[in-house]
Amino acid sequence: MAEARWLEVSLTVDGEMAEAVSEVLNRFVSQGVVVEQAVQYNDAEDLGTPYGPVKVYGYLIIDDQIEETRQRLEEALYFIQPLPEANFRAIADENWMESWKKHYHPIPIGEKLLILPAWVEEYDPARIPVRIDPSMAFGTGTHPTTQLCMAMVEKYTLPGKPVIDVGCGSGILSIAALKLGASKAVGVDIDNASVKATDENAEANGVADHLECGVGSVRELRQGHFSLRRAPVVVANILAPVIIRLFDDGLADLVEHGGTLVLSGILAEQAPGVEAAGKARGLEFVERVQQNDWVAIVLRQP
Repeated sequence: MAEARWLEVSLTVDGEMAEAVSEVLNRFVSQGVVVEQAVQYNDAEDLGTPYGPVKVYGYLIIDDQIEETRQRLEEALYFIQPLPEANFRAIADENWMESWKKHYHPIPIGEKLLILPAWVEEYDPARIPVRIDPSMAFGTGTHPTTQLCMAMVEKYTLPGKPVIDVGCGSGILSIAALKLGASKAVGVDIDNASVKATDENAEANGVADHLECGVGSVRELRQGHFSLRRAPVVVANILAPVIIRLFDDGLADLVEHGGTLVLSGILAEQAPGVEAAGKARGLEFVERVQQNDWVAIVLRQP
């Protein structure tokens, strides 16, 4: 068994005390202080409202001075009253990344695709690997919305034709389209971290030369900030309220005549609203697929 190298110190306090406790812990712990609180969501687009008690914790390095450090920390906390007693727990120094990797496995999608953790070398040669670093956390392929959308990308990608990916996240959908034969993909996202992740994943998959990615959304595409203003296949794996808002910005206008719009990130009860928004912009319903509570919708520009 690995030797304990860290001493976790934690306190559960009310919101008013959390800042003072964090300030004290920060003087003693290594790698900073973590603050956790429960969050409630009022709707699918709500960013979340924190509520309830707050857990504040950090890690002390176990060395020759650990008992002295612990005593000084407890004395510093004593001056913040009233406070519950601090909890201390020894943590083994294991390789967290290697331990985590053991639990992340390849995910087959549709008939041809395979979402592959970046470090896996052996895989089913009958499938097309899409290598994604799951530690990037957005669009790793584990969520039903990504899996649904990716299966539709497989079904509707046209070899030799380009694809637009709105809200590209990790770039997983653009990369899948390129590996299925798309001539080019333009991915946009409002998050700089997503653009960086997309570029890195494209490089890992050997498709970086065919993937253009940058910060932006529907308006920037329509204004010509990227090399494509329209495409025969457009994908958007976001959230239903955001998709409906993007229709107001001209999402339907990104789809060429006769082209396909693949939408995901939609809860089943939100699907009629998304379909109605698309129909109001002249799009025709093609199909709806569902996994658990989530659906993907395919619409077509006449």
